[in-house]
Amino acid sequence: MTAESLRIGADGWCAAARRCPSPNHDARPEAMPVELIVIHGISLPPDEFGGPWIDALFTNTLPADAHPYFRDIAALRVSAHFLIRRDGALVQYVPCGERAWHAGASQWRGRTRCNDFSIGIELEGSDTTPYTDAQYTTLAALIPALRRACPQIGADALAGHCDIAPGRKTDPGPAFDWPRLHALLAAT
Repeated sequence: MTAESLRIGADGWCAAARRCPSPNHDARPEAMPVELIVIHGISLPPDEFGGPWIDALFTNTLPADAHPYFRDIAALRVSAHFLIRRDGALVQYVPCGERAWHAGASQWRGRTRCNDFSIGIELEGSDTTPYTDAQYTTLAALIPALRRACPQIGADALAGHCDIAPGRKTDPGPAFDWPRLHALLAAT
């Protein structure tokens, strides 16, 4: 994938992504530009990859009885803008102009409510399992596409969920290779 192939349309959707619309979003505050990209890590059940469970969580269809862990999270109303699967496949749940419910209680550079001004990208993974080459390739193509669509996102406006919600969240975790991502972005 290239940044050009991941162009974000005027409607906020990426044509190259599989669409899986989530009801868990709302309007951003009026005149609030997107200024931050938040990187997350997710696996459902924990440390297991593949399957329909992330889509189900983000579309409020996660069956609480399908796994013991799901009993605690099935009622959550959460989403992200994007998910990058282990094979690099891109899924989009919320258009970029809307506010996805991914950050929760959060703060970045003195500003609270990061959902108001951020794009949330989930990587299928865990804190302790290395992310895949395909995921880094897709992420390194998606970030410039998002910066073109949302020009207020600065070159240093990337944060992990752990950075905006320290003590509450740990993802994308120590398995995420920030220097590798920055090197890939510098090469684009």
